[in-house]
Amino acid sequence: MASEIKFGTDGWRGVIAWDFTFENVRRMAQALADYINENAPGEEGSKAPKIFVGYDRRFMSDLFAADIASIFRANKIDVTLSASPISSPVAACLSLSKCWMSIMVTASHNPANYNGIKIKLAGGSAPARVTKEVEELLDQNSVLLLYGQKADKKDVTDVYLKYVASHINAKKLKTFKGKVVMDYMYGAAAGYLEKFLPEKQVIALRAEHDPTFGGEQPEPVEKNLTELKKTVVAKKAALGVAFDGDGDRVALIDEKGTYLTPCVIAAVLCDYFIKHKKLDGKIVQTVSMGYLLKRIAHKHEMLFEEVGVGFKNVAERMNLDDVAFGVEESGGFAWKGNLPDRDGLTVALAFLDIMAQTGKKASELCAEVAEEYGASVYMRRDLPLAKPVDKGVMAEKMRKKLPKKINGQRIAETLTFDGLKIIFENDEWLLLRPSGTEPLLRVYAETATKKGTQALLDFGEKLMAPYVK
Repeated sequence: MASEIKFGTDGWRGVIAWDFTFENVRRMAQALADYINENAPGEEGSKAPKIFVGYDRRFMSDLFAADIASIFRANKIDVTLSASPISSPVAACLSLSKCWMSIMVTASHNPANYNGIKIKLAGGSAPARVTKEVEELLDQNSVLLLYGQKADKKDVTDVYLKYVASHINAKKLKTFKGKVVMDYMYGAAAGYLEKFLPEKQVIALRAEHDPTFGGEQPEPVEKNLTELKKTVVAKKAALGVAFDGDGDRVALIDEKGTYLTPCVIAAVLCDYFIKHKKLDGKIVQTVSMGYLLKRIAHKHEMLFEEVGVGFKNVAERMNLDDVAFGVEESGGFAWKGNLPDRDGLTVALAFLDIMAQTGKKASELCAEVAEEYGASVYMRRDLPLAKPVDKGVMAEKMRKKLPKKINGQRIAETLTFDGLKIIFENDEWLLLRPSGTEPLLRVYAETATKKGTQALLDFGEKLMAPYVK
């Protein structure tokens, strides 16, 4: 019996040689081919829409991608295969400008023994309705793989780099004279920042190709960025930047070696764009984000909406509504006029541009946001999941166990559409949910102090104890 294939928060992922096998990838490729042939625009006799297949630096990603492209060709699909490893934003950009759909072989920030597949449509992650249809097409037709049906290969990175260059103030960026420490985490976006800043200003870490990611998980969260923080301080750099394995997530370190949370980065970017770029529309964030954007939206009389975790949910809103700014907690940011998808390079360049425009240090920009909208200490704690759980059932069970007050604070509201989010009367909050990409339970919290945030995380961990391994 064939193993089950399911899309998670952003794509289908599995352990290489266990879940992510050539057999399963070929099954997925045929389902994608069937979806493309059933749904791609075009009338009979007209030119078929173009499809792009890309891959990152992970173990055997190039071979998996070649198989997918070959199956597409056998199904009479006009497909182009990347000639080299690329970041996911490159694939997203191609789906916006050159192709109807892009398929990206990557497991993003997952450990090295994982690989996966992402679908990009209209410049962003495919919405749940698309991935559900692809799942339903699995095994409906036999895999059509004709050996010798190799796809044309093309280097497409320049298309993306030109797109990024057209959306930044390159002239002003040239006035930025500080050093930037760039931690590529051995990922596919290595070398991208040097296309926009002189090489003498960029101190690159972990830029070489290593499919084991140096034995660490290529996720730009604080615990994985010790060397980056040390290097920023030692080299007296103006900013530290880290990308994840496929270059769509980003983390920033200020000149003091302080990790900037996604909540703070989002607030700096969004507030600046509203005040200086006249950005307008709705602000959308995932339920795992904090209260700063909510306060910014309120002050500027903008609509505000929370959606489920996963940037695909933000991207879907950006394609349907007039969204000014969208963000998720895992280092994914987007705003009107750019790709409706995560793009680490664009975020890093935008932050550097703000520093150049204002002449202020990263820490000063963050301090200004805190003074205007309040302090934010945001943390996440990951716990090993004992066994798969139904997210909705788990959230409802935990909600019923809640006291009226937690750590002396009265609960103002609870949300259960993606885990259990507990919001207090002062906007501080706690979120409990199973990960959609890894066998983990995640506990998130945000308060105005480190002590308060850790106390909420402790409470959440105790509440999640029955589900922890």
